[in-house]
Amino acid sequence: MIDFGGYRPNVGIVICNRKGQVLWAKRYGQNSWQFPQGGINDNESPEQAMYRELFEEVGLSPKDVKILYASKQWLRYKLPKRLLRHDSKPMCIGQKQRWFLLQLISDERNINLAANKSPEFDGWRWVSFWYPVRQVISFKRDVYRKAMKEFATFLFEENKDSLTQQSVETKPHSHSAHHSNKRFSSSKYPKRSSYKSRG
Repeated sequence: MIDFGGYRPNVGIVICNRKGQVLWAKRYGQNSWQFPQGGINDNESPEQAMYRELFEEVGLSPKDVKILYASKQWLRYKLPKRLLRHDSKPMCIGQKQRWFLLQLISDERNINLAANKSPEFDGWRWVSFWYPVRQVISFKRDVYRKAMKEFATFLFEENKDSLTQQSVETKPHSHSAHHSNKRFSSSKYPKRSSYKSRG
């Protein structure tokens, strides 16, 4: 399904672990790395497409992850001219994406790149939060920057709220409030100003 502007609806998926690292995947048979992503079918919502692509590309099911955040707007990138298929009608000039930030809540051994008969990836690793913005192929870089900055703002606000809650609830000799929200440890997730755009 391609819209009137020539963009194909798509979802992008960022999976983070409890250390604040994100899953970075190597495209099958190539020396190219990216986040999992895939098209949205005509009968799917972005969330439904995300769960389908999550299983097809990295073998994870809904019970393996928790949705932390979804981007508010479509983020678009254009394909370079060498990748355009001029013989296809309508012609796709790029992707418009909704991005999802997920937390892996099961064992990372559940990640299975061979879940699909035609795997998209043949390797993966955990990398620091901002690493993909610098390393992804150039025509996707602006969308990655926008998505990760939106996620970083969300994580900053969540961390700030959790620390405020802890300061209100913490009592002498009580450790429960101090450890109530390890997910957003301030030492693990990016600060609001931790990334600056590189022109």
